[in-house]
Amino acid sequence: MKNHDTRGTLYVIATPIGNLKDITFRAIEVLKTVAWIAAEDTRHSSALMKQYGINTPLKSFHEHNEHQRLQDIENALLQGQDIAIISDAGTPLISDPGYILVQNLSEKGFKISPLPGPCAAIAALSCSGLPTENFLFKGFLPAKTAGRCAQLETCQQETATVVFYEAPHRLLDTLEDMIKVFGENRFAVIAREITKTFEQFQRGSLASLLAYFKTHEEQCRGEIVICIAGAPAKKTSEIDAEKILKLLLTELPVKKAAAVAAEITGLRKNELYQLALKLGTA
Repeated sequence: MKNHDTRGTLYVIATPIGNLKDITFRAIEVLKTVAWIAAEDTRHSSALMKQYGINTPLKSFHEHNEHQRLQDIENALLQGQDIAIISDAGTPLISDPGYILVQNLSEKGFKISPLPGPCAAIAALSCSGLPTENFLFKGFLPAKTAGRCAQLETCQQETATVVFYEAPHRLLDTLEDMIKVFGENRFAVIAREITKTFEQFQRGSLASLLAYFKTHEEQCRGEIVICIAGAPAKKTSEIDAEKILKLLLTELPVKKAAAVAAEITGLRKNELYQLALKLGTA
């Protein structure tokens, strides 16, 4: 049955994260044919438009005018016009404005079509050498230490690879907070300036990465992605030991509880004593 919906389509189009050649033929074609393009920063996007001879009008779309622009886009779609949305770099809506727009339009039955392409998080992860079958994307961390540490604490025991974005001027502070939460030996990869001239992947423990960037502050520049190795998965016996200790601690002093738990689980008494102390103060 033919679809007689005369409303336009919103195209969510990924654009290069650095090298302007990283754009698809289809993205160029659609950007040339839509009525207008909603761009996070029209001045920034103008360079890409000029590179490929795209003369389609650009209109700003950012967190401060998202609600106003939503109505403009909806009106255009109702008139049968196709509209594109792009971000400054990469895939729109990934740590960028647009969620409210897409949610609103999808609820009203408008067609929304993605044109896939570059995404800094995926690009960094693919070359990190860290496990990729499971990963957690956390986007940008809070700017202040208290909020940042609180956010990091939520994924301290996460066994999947965790991916963050970070601003260059906060890199050293963020690494210091990551050491506080994850420990100095947790393995990580810092990807910087992906697809650009000075592309860099720096790998090592959090302590070694902090030391490196402290002595190479000239490299604390550009777009940064941090990939953190997941926490080691707890063995079943360790999980059981924690449950057993919690029960024993309700009736026994710490030392005795650890001794009894050691007999039950076969784990070392000293390790269980330290765990019991931790549980007792939790």
